Amino acid sequence: MNKYFHSVELDADKCCGCTNCLKRCPTEAIRIHNKKAQILSERCIDCGECIRICPHHAKHAHSNTLDDIKGYKVKVAIPAPALFGQFNNLDDIDIVLTGLHTIGFDYIFEVSRAAELVSELTRNLIRENKLNKPIISSACPAIVRLIKIRFPELCDNVMPILAPMEVAAKLARDEVINKTGLSRDEIGVFFITPCAAKVTEVNSPTLGGKSECDGAIAISKIYPELTQAMDHLKVVEPLSHSGLIGVGWATSGGESAAMLGEKYLAADGIENVIRVLEELEDDHIKDVDFIELNACSGGCVGGVLTVENPYVAQARIQNLRKFMPVSLNHLEDKNIDDMMWKDELTFNAESFRLDEDIIKAMDMMEQMEQICATLPGLDCGSCGAPTCRAMAEDIVKGNAKETDCIFKLKEKIQNVYDQLKNTL
Repeated sequence: MNKYFHSVELDADKCCGCTNCLKRCPTEAIRIHNKKAQILSERCIDCGECIRICPHHAKHAHSNTLDDIKGYKVKVAIPAPALFGQFNNLDDIDIVLTGLHTIGFDYIFEVSRAAELVSELTRNLIRENKLNKPIISSACPAIVRLIKIRFPELCDNVMPILAPMEVAAKLARDEVINKTGLSRDEIGVFFITPCAAKVTEVNSPTLGGKSECDGAIAISKIYPELTQAMDHLKVVEPLSHSGLIGVGWATSGGESAAMLGEKYLAADGIENVIRVLEELEDDHIKDVDFIELNACSGGCVGGVLTVENPYVAQARIQNLRKFMPVSLNHLEDKNIDDMMWKDELTFNAESFRLDEDIIKAMDMMEQMEQICATLPGLDCGSCGAPTCRAMAEDIVKGNAKETDCIFKLKEKIQNVYDQLKNTL
């Protein structure tokens, strides 16, 4: 049984082995064998880049449906602020929140409320000099997993604060318990998600344990029914309780702006993020206190489970924020410890381990270097691996052979031809 949960799934019937996903995967988690893509579970971070880039729609993301909320006495929706950017001519987020109420949710708690609390806590910790600088935001689970797999030296720089999704889920559940007296298991808390990485985080948290969310429903799945409900509202309920700081988290730079400082950096799009992390690892980025990184272009509004163009959604979020108070949520009597990580982020060595036996692994590493030196170094992807080095790794693991490289195959054929020619 696969011990890794992944929301990103492959439809092999639609895959034609075109190598688009192979070349764009940030953790080299994809291989092409027998003209079909295969995802290496131990390396996949569910960033959704393969979904975005696949021209044949062979990749998709699994998430919950509205039917899944029916097994709970009280159904709670915690919508991501990116949801508010999906609707044209929206001037009041209460319309969206009332729509969620109409389609079956009993209680609505905006994730943007929790985002304002996380922002305030971060500002406090920076002021008290309690975090390793430059601080890397922990809000995007795809980025946290990327660092855990590919940039282990930066693990200590990741902010040890729970993502707003988790904080919102806990606060919402506690509020419902206080109001109804129900047990925790009778309350279903569902995140309305813009991205695949958060579906994975709900089902298999990066730091282990159990998520405060009971499920995650894709914005794209809920959008048709929600839009219809919003179009037929008779009364708009005053449900919103967040300001421009929290809603701003939906777009790239929103979290950084909430730091209310000048020494910050915000990057979005997985390739841009990797460039920043590489420069950060090489100590080329200086005089920065806070770094916000989003795997999706434009921020959360660019998630693969949204329906609107990310830049259109980004503009809508900016227009919405004009009419909002700065912030409506403050730490005050909140338990700070409940918002912090319980464990440390550490390198996922298993992702690149060649063998359990350290001696054998070192021998395999030496073989890898020798094989890699004989390969052309073009990283063309024709062999089914993203790079020549990845190809060498696959060979020593027994998952590929040298003649999978078309240049090595051509060389072998030429040698055979020369030998036959000399015997004639």
